[in-house]
Amino acid sequence: MTLDDINLTFLAEMATEYAVGILTALLIFVLGRWLAGRLRTFLRRGLNRSKIDTTLTGFLVNIAYALMLTFVVIAALSQLGVETASLAALLAAAGLAIGLALQGSLSNFASGVLIILFRPFAKGHYIEAGGAAGTVDDINIFTTLLKTPDNCRVVVPNSAITAGPIKNYSAEPTRRLDLAIGVGYDDDLKKAKSILEDVLAKETRLLKDPEPVVAVSELGDSSVNFVVRPWVASEDYWAVRFDLMQAMKERLDEEGISIPYPQREVTVIEKKSA
Repeated sequence: MTLDDINLTFLAEMATEYAVGILTALLIFVLGRWLAGRLRTFLRRGLNRSKIDTTLTGFLVNIAYALMLTFVVIAALSQLGVETASLAALLAAAGLAIGLALQGSLSNFASGVLIILFRPFAKGHYIEAGGAAGTVDDINIFTTLLKTPDNCRVVVPNSAITAGPIKNYSAEPTRRLDLAIGVGYDDDLKKAKSILEDVLAKETRLLKDPEPVVAVSELGDSSVNFVVRPWVASEDYWAVRFDLMQAMKERLDEEGISIPYPQREVTVIEKKSA
């Protein structure tokens, strides 16, 4: 056997080995991608059955699919003789650098996941959180969109929402009105209380249970102050509040009960010139 024959045999063996490696790598990639797709479908179905928010479901499924594809690619490259350990270390270092650069965004993402999972509020609720107040228009992974009563849109980072207390005005079906009505010290308190109770009795939108409360709360500087606390359905809160304030003022005026306002007496002393 000549040297040329030996070289040809060696090259044929090398070519065969590389061809087998390439075919194996392609087979691993194709089968791994198919398996990742199947697992993604199963994962999506499982999350949908658990009634997790569709936005979070899609994000988690895509993250899981990307991780599975990464493992498939690394396994395929290892069949081609690529040093996967150094590649994994490079990917880990890149992931760490990206994580540090996107620290604020990752915090917002984690907060968005918590909001979607634990549901402290839902779309359409009126809330006060993150230094803003408004009706929840949309809940995203990184931000929550609020619409103010004057029709302005406020974009609040999710991390700001979860960092402090969340006040949800729409979570409960009923709410209590807290009204303060002041009458003069010279007025008949029993009569004033009876008038306020009569105004409440004529308002059909008030709830019978719990019963409304009308009581003297304090003796102010210029008035005796009543607290008026009826209960209403949450959706009727503002309409009933406005109507009751007007009805009480008109009724007290009709009955001759004064509603005083702060007054200040000023004494002027004139100094006579010599």
